[in-house]
Amino acid sequence: MKILDRLSTHLQNKLVDLMRAKTEGRKIIGYTPGGYLPEELVLASGAIPICLVRGGDHSVLELAGAYICRWIDTFCRAQIGYGVSGDDPYYSIIDLLVIPITDNHIRAISDVLDYNTDLEIFPFGVPHMKEESTLQYYRYGITTLKEKLEEVTGVEITEAKLRDAIALCNHERELLREISLMRRAQQVPIRSKDFISVCHGSHLADKYFMVEILESLSKELKEQAFMPQKGPRILLTGSTLAVGDYRVLDLIEASGGVVVIEDFAEGISPYWLSVEPDGDLMQSLAECYFMKRIPPAWFRPGRERLDFLIKLAKDFKVDGVIWYQLMYRESYKTESYYFPKRLKEEVGVPMHTLESDYGPSETEPLRTRIETFIETIRR
Repeated sequence: MKILDRLSTHLQNKLVDLMRAKTEGRKIIGYTPGGYLPEELVLASGAIPICLVRGGDHSVLELAGAYICRWIDTFCRAQIGYGVSGDDPYYSIIDLLVIPITDNHIRAISDVLDYNTDLEIFPFGVPHMKEESTLQYYRYGITTLKEKLEEVTGVEITEAKLRDAIALCNHERELLREISLMRRAQQVPIRSKDFISVCHGSHLADKYFMVEILESLSKELKEQAFMPQKGPRILLTGSTLAVGDYRVLDLIEASGGVVVIEDFAEGISPYWLSVEPDGDLMQSLAECYFMKRIPPAWFRPGRERLDFLIKLAKDFKVDGVIWYQLMYRESYKTESYYFPKRLKEEVGVPMHTLESDYGPSETEPLRTRIETFIETIRR
């Protein structure tokens, strides 16, 4: 698709654009994925948000091994490796690294980079239960973030600026949601890898350009005729799907499976809900980003996320679920043990669990397991 080529070209030029923006006095705000940083606050401050979501490279884990034990989640060790190396251009260009602390794995990124680099880091806590008190705690966290952004940029985040930013991000989420829901049809209009590339692109691309790309893509998908993709329909879920960690997608496609929907805590920002644009805007951000969103696996109680996966499996008429988790993210490993039984009872489809440490030697075993699972579904 030419539209995706335009996005790719934009992203290839992103570093040049960022360096130009810095010379003009704009600040670059990096943040870790997970969906708990409201980009609206960064945009309203006049800064540029950049999500640090690169992964898939095992060699960088070896570098991280000098700074943190192996028993930290693969993706988080990768971020430590990128951060301490000084070679990653995005870590090198940011003025502030915001880290919403969701669990000890993410905390490791904050602690190690704070101690071993010159990066200015702003962490804030994300509670693990949805209650009125925890909602206010999260709101306090993003309020202190708002104050920090005003300090770093020298720009006051006014209600008018914040409302405009909310409208822009809502539009982006609405378009991602619209495109994703098109895949419920038998004729799946877009490959999963292309949709994920668009989601990943939204972490880096200029927001106005991204909205233009999504509008054009939605229009093209509605107007173009597609042949039905043959093969078992797959729901792909798990802990983290990073930029560059596309091996599992390639292997599923090569094995004849068709991924029609994905759900990951990190790597794909939540697009199912929009922020209420009226009333107390900080409260609206807290409600959407914390209280209303589908939580990741480390929340308690953990039923809400699994309920959502059941709903996705039914709505998208999937034939099976592939659960792709990174090593040492224990909350996902725990869920992967007991979810298959419930999935089989309520939806009638099987699940297969895969685990990765980004190792190159994993490819062939993963290929064999995926091919076997797809063939089992066919039978």
